[in-house]
Amino acid sequence: MKILIIKLSAIGDVVQSLCVLHALKTSFPDAEVDWLAGEAAAGLLEGHPMLEKVIIYPRKRFGDLCSQPLSWPQLMHEARIFISGLRKKRYDMVLDLQGLLKSGVLAWLSRGDRKIGFAATREGSSLFLNEKLDPYNPNEHAVLRYMRVAYHLGADDSRPICFPLGTGSNDFSKAAQLLERHGLEPGRTVGFIPGTRWETKHWTAAGFAETGELIRKETGLEPVILGSGADRRLSDEINSHTHRRITDLTGRTDLKTLAALFTMIAAVISTDTGPMHLAAAAGARIVALFGPTAPKRTGPFSSKSRVVCRHLSCSPCFRRRCDHNRCMREITPHEVVMHLKELLN
Repeated sequence: MKILIIKLSAIGDVVQSLCVLHALKTSFPDAEVDWLAGEAAAGLLEGHPMLEKVIIYPRKRFGDLCSQPLSWPQLMHEARIFISGLRKKRYDMVLDLQGLLKSGVLAWLSRGDRKIGFAATREGSSLFLNEKLDPYNPNEHAVLRYMRVAYHLGADDSRPICFPLGTGSNDFSKAAQLLERHGLEPGRTVGFIPGTRWETKHWTAAGFAETGELIRKETGLEPVILGSGADRRLSDEINSHTHRRITDLTGRTDLKTLAALFTMIAAVISTDTGPMHLAAAAGARIVALFGPTAPKRTGPFSSKSRVVCRHLSCSPCFRRRCDHNRCMREITPHEVVMHLKELLN
């Protein structure tokens, strides 16, 4: 049985979709599973022991060529090569876990026998499918929605839901060396994840700074700031509010090293962002800060988590811009640390 999973989006969505990979491979160990991924999360999937192959959709490359009319012949050439590669392995099943126009088109272009996804999805993607599940409840957690696809295919629904990250000994070695290099002890740090793609999901820099001071005072643990290189500006802003600098590890880990690092720290305090889901999949304790988005849809899928959320009349609004952003600004460091201490006890 040859299966293609299509999930192109950002890190958190791909991490949450790993439950489908686990369900299929544990129920059908002889199945060959490939994954069509976007560039952002490809590093987490490449070399995964449960995958035969990772196909990377070159969105940026195609976009750059498309924006230059003189490059359109090159775009056509590269698109033909990509489509030919997608069709090389005739898939028995193609699972569209994305539910957008681009993923629907890619499922159709693959020429798989069974092209499976949900009916009534956004952008008309279900038009390209020949096997449709009933429309999902938008308030259902994303993980449970993805698992409905696995169960539809006959996966064993008595097994626990798991998120295999594919980390190896090299990833754990790099994570341990990173901590040692910065004088940090395994199990004695709390990771801060301040970066998000939406401005409205951000917590205040002063909030993180004060939380770091309280953590040191009340738990004896040491805060560290985690994220991509793009989050270094946020790290600098947080440290501009501190009396004692918080160690900045932004941009110092790839995704698999970060996943390994999450197994070595005491807990994580995070905004609603991809690495939060990576931390949950790695089994870390998490205090998740939610404002414009809905925890019941995309909160950490973990029993070792606490969600701090202001239930304002305007939230969740799912807006990327806001004049007041009260839902995040009104979260206090004291309540964040209170939830953290509950998890640690």
